[in-house]
Amino acid sequence: MKLLVTGGAGFIGGNFCHYICKKYPKYKVICLDTLTYAGNLETLKPLQKNNNFRFVKGNICDRKLVYNLFKKEQFDVVVNFAAESHVDRSLTNPELFLETNILGTQVLLDATRKYNVSRYHQVSTDEVYGDLPLDRLDLQFTEDTPIHASSPYSASKASADLLVQAYSRTFKIPVTISRCSNNYGAYQFPEKLIPLMIIKALNNEKLPVYGTGKNVRDWLHVDDHCSAIDLIIHKGSVGEIYNIGGNNERTNLEVVQAIIKALGKSKDLIKYVEDRPGHDMRYAINATKIETALGWKPKYTFDIGLQNTIKWYLDNKQWTSKIISGEYLDKNREIKNFSIKIEDRDMNIIGEKNKDILG
Repeated sequence: MKLLVTGGAGFIGGNFCHYICKKYPKYKVICLDTLTYAGNLETLKPLQKNNNFRFVKGNICDRKLVYNLFKKEQFDVVVNFAAESHVDRSLTNPELFLETNILGTQVLLDATRKYNVSRYHQVSTDEVYGDLPLDRLDLQFTEDTPIHASSPYSASKASADLLVQAYSRTFKIPVTISRCSNNYGAYQFPEKLIPLMIIKALNNEKLPVYGTGKNVRDWLHVDDHCSAIDLIIHKGSVGEIYNIGGNNERTNLEVVQAIIKALGKSKDLIKYVEDRPGHDMRYAINATKIETALGWKPKYTFDIGLQNTIKWYLDNKQWTSKIISGEYLDKNREIKNFSIKIEDRDMNIIGEKNKDILG
């Protein structure tokens, strides 16, 4: 089987590349990523020597590049992780989110249709459902919960979901969609809550918490997310939406306090800051459908998953230091320059001197 993983140099997509290459050594995995600030080739470095993995620099909005890649590789499965995903950034530059998350998805769907891909999977988010009240803990998002986006980010993801469903109905494309709760784990870009707090706490810097910190999220370990998508692309029913949740609800303040405790730091590091506009209060996923239909269960409790995540960041300080210093961007630029050469030669040859970059 040959898979295209878009956004594979990002957090969840990168973990998925690792997961698939390890579990299915006979599969061929092509990772397509445009290497924005959140894309990091260091995440894919352990896969460099794998014969079943290859990286291609490119933007999913680039129709010519995408079509050429689909024509050349004849993919069996497409898993689309590629997205602008940071809510705060969507408040200052909504246009970028609409372009990548909606128009990029359209290009992939058109290529899927044109080149007869057997399964297209759209990785979405629970944020398309909006939020839930803090005083109704009995309420959870199901696959039938109406879409009610709160931010330009979630609106763009909701639009992409609707587009995927429309292509499925109109053009009979074999699609599936998954909507996950907040992910955490290895290789997460340090703008997100958990890695940000770990890094700042290690440096004894103030830990910024929005509002009162009472906003609730359902936390899902990225390995559990990968295993769920694995099941969906192999056993999921065409046209279906599957919610993926960790059943680990915590307030933002509880998460920060758990990190402080694990690192032996003082609670005095917590600094409450002005809340962001339209901040959703609570997310809670009901994952009964995927558990019943596909037999999926999360492996990690939040406490164990957080311990493992903190240990990973302690053991991989070089990975985060290259991000903080901006060094990782230099390697991204090297790939950008060499990608032009690859594209000009129909992506057939990888120069010997660049094997340490591309793998």
